[in-house]
Amino acid sequence: MLKKKAIFILSLGIMLGVFIGVCGSVAADKTNAATPAETNVLPYEDLRTFTEIFGRIKRDYVEPVSDKKLLEDAVRGMLSGLDPHSAYLVAEEYQELKEGTTGQFGGLGIEVTMENGFIKVVSPIDDTPAQKAGIKTGDLIIKLDDKPVKGMSLSDAVKIMRGEPNSKIVLTIVREGLDAPLKLTLARDIIKVKSVKSRLLEKGYGYVRISSFQSGTGEGLRESLASLKKENGAPLKGLVLDLRNNPGGVLNAAVEVSDAFLKSGLIVYTEGRIENSEMRFNASSDDLIDDAPMVVLINAGSASASEIVAGALQDQKRAVIMGEKSFGKGSVQTILPTSNGAAVKLTTARYFTPSGRSIQAEGIEPDIALARVKLENLDKGDSLTVKEADLSGHLQNANTAAKAKKEDQDKEKDADKAKDADKDKDKAKEKLDIEDYSLHEALNLLKGISIIKK
Repeated sequence: MLKKKAIFILSLGIMLGVFIGVCGSVAADKTNAATPAETNVLPYEDLRTFTEIFGRIKRDYVEPVSDKKLLEDAVRGMLSGLDPHSAYLVAEEYQELKEGTTGQFGGLGIEVTMENGFIKVVSPIDDTPAQKAGIKTGDLIIKLDDKPVKGMSLSDAVKIMRGEPNSKIVLTIVREGLDAPLKLTLARDIIKVKSVKSRLLEKGYGYVRISSFQSGTGEGLRESLASLKKENGAPLKGLVLDLRNNPGGVLNAAVEVSDAFLKSGLIVYTEGRIENSEMRFNASSDDLIDDAPMVVLINAGSASASEIVAGALQDQKRAVIMGEKSFGKGSVQTILPTSNGAAVKLTTARYFTPSGRSIQAEGIEPDIALARVKLENLDKGDSLTVKEADLSGHLQNANTAAKAKKEDQDKEKDADKAKDADKDKDKAKEKLDIEDYSLHEALNLLKGISIIKK
C-alpha cells in the first residue's frame, strides 16, 4: 500500500514538474531564456524533494489535508513567486475577475464598506434595486437574509449580496432616526458599473473621470465627450482627464481612451517572450475634442492602464500631466483559462510608452508636480489689504466717471439676478478650491493655456 502511495505521489510530482517547466519557460525574462534542451529536461532532484515534502505533509501534518488543496497551494506558490501580479484563480475568483473587467454583474447595486463589524452603505448606484428600494448612504446592514453580518468579511458579504438576476434577498438595516431595524426585500438585477463620469467645471471647460478601464470604457468616454459638447453649446476650450486612484484594467480600453485624443502616432507597444505578446498600437486620425488643451491628473494610485494613457499623451505632447508620480506597474498580464474552470493570470509582457520608456517600477513623472495639500478659507473680514479705492476722498477714475450713472442704472435692473448668479458661482469656485485643490489647479492651467492660444 505504501509503495502504491509513493508511486502515486511521485506521478503527481512529475505532472506538476511538467507544469512548472512550461510556466517557467513562459514567465522567465527574455535575456535569461533557457535553451530548448534545458526546458525539456525535468528537474528530477527537485521533483524528488517536492514529493518527499508532499508525503511528509500528508503523513505528519496535525490535521488531514486533501491532495487537491496541497496541489492548488503549490500552484499558487509557484505563480506568486514569479512577481506580485501573477496568480492562480480558482473558478470563483476567475468569474469575479471577468465581472470586474466587463463592469457588469448580478447584484443589488450598492457600494459598501465595513464599519465596526457591520456593512455600511457608501452609496446606492442610480437605477438599481438598492436605489429603487430606498437604501440610503449611511445605512448599516446587520443581516443578509437570516445571516448576521457581524463576524463576516466584507468580501463574504459582497458574495452573498451578488447572485442571479431576479433572485431575492432580505436586508435588515439600521438607519439613524428609526427606532427599529428596517427589513427590505430586494430582487437582484444586472448591475452595470459606469467607469466614466463627466461634468462641466464651468462654461467651456469639461471634466472626465475614469475610475477603471473596462471593456466599455472607450464607448463611455465617447458618449461623455459628446454630452459635454452638447451641454456647453460649443466646442470645449479645455478638458481635465482625471485618472487619480485608477488601478488600471483592460489594455484595449487604455488604447481607446488615448486614441480619442490623438490624431496619429504610437500609443503603446509591448514586448515579451512569446510571439503574440509583442504588439504595437497606433492612433487613428480623429481627436474628439479638436485639439483643445488637456490636463491629465495622476497620483500614486494611478497604475497600469492609467499609466499607458498618461505616458502616451505625455510623449505625444498632447496633454500636460499634473499631480504625483504614478504607481509604476509596467507589465501586462494574460488570463489563461485551465481545464478545471480556473485560470492562470500570468505576466507575459512589459509595455513601453511611444518614446520607449518602461514604466515598470519607475512610474510616470508629472510635468507639474502637486503636493497633497488642503486649502482653508480665511475670513474676508481679517484682510488687512488696503487699496486706493478704499481711501477716504479718493479721486474717481476719469474714464469711468461719465459712464457711472448709466452703469448704476443698469446694475440696479439686474442686481437681484446678478447677485444670485454670483453667489452660486462663488460657492462653486470655493467648493472646488477646498474640496479638490488639484482639480482647481488643473482648471486654472487650462484657462492660462486658452488665453495664450488666443
